[in-house]
Amino acid sequence: AKAPLKAPLNGPLKAPAAKMPASSNPQGLGLDSSAVRLRMVQKLAAQGLKDPMVLQAMGTVERHRFVESALVTQAYEDTSLPIGLGQTISKPNVVARMIELLRQGTDAKLVRVLEIGTGCGYQAAVLSLLADEVYSIERIRPLHDLARDNLRPFRIKNLRLIYGDGILGLPQAAPFDSIILAAAGLGIPD
Repeated sequence: AKAPLKAPLNGPLKAPAAKMPASSNPQGLGLDSSAVRLRMVQKLAAQGLKDPMVLQAMGTVERHRFVESALVTQAYEDTSLPIGLGQTISKPNVVARMIELLRQGTDAKLVRVLEIGTGCGYQAAVLSLLADEVYSIERIRPLHDLARDNLRPFRIKNLRLIYGDGILGLPQAAPFDSIILAAAGLGIPD
C-alpha cells in the first residue's frame, strides 16, 4: 500500500519506490532519496526563494513520480520536461516562485485554491500541502487522465481534479481566495 500524499508539513511525503540498482547509483542517492530533493530545495533557496513552507513542500513532493520514466534522472534539475501533447512540467523554480507569490508572505495555509492547468499533477500535489482545499482543472483530457493516474496512489483528500476549461472558472466551487494559472492563455479570464 502506498502512503497518502497529504501529510503534515514536518513529515515526509512519499510513496514507496522500487530501489534503483546499486550499479546505477554509486553514491547511494536514488530518486526516492530525500537527499536529492534537499539538494533541489537548497538550489531554490540559493536562487532567492524564501518561503519556508513552499521550500518544505517542494522538498516533500517527489517530482520524479510526475515525469516520464525516460526522464526521471532529470526530475530534480531546474528544467521543464515534456509530459506529452506538447505540454511540459514546469521548472521547480517556476512552481516554487508562483506558489510563493500566491502565498504573499503569509505564515498560514492557503484556504481554497483554484489551479488552472493541472498538467501532470505536480504543482497540484505541492499546493495540497499548502492549502486546505485545492481544485485543479485541466482542459486536455489525456493530461487530466495523466494527472489523475499520477496522483491516485497518494490519495490526497484535499485535492479535486476537474476536466474542463479553466478559462470558464469553476463557479460550482467558487469563491476561491487564490487562483494560480499554470497554463498559457490569451488573456486574463474574468
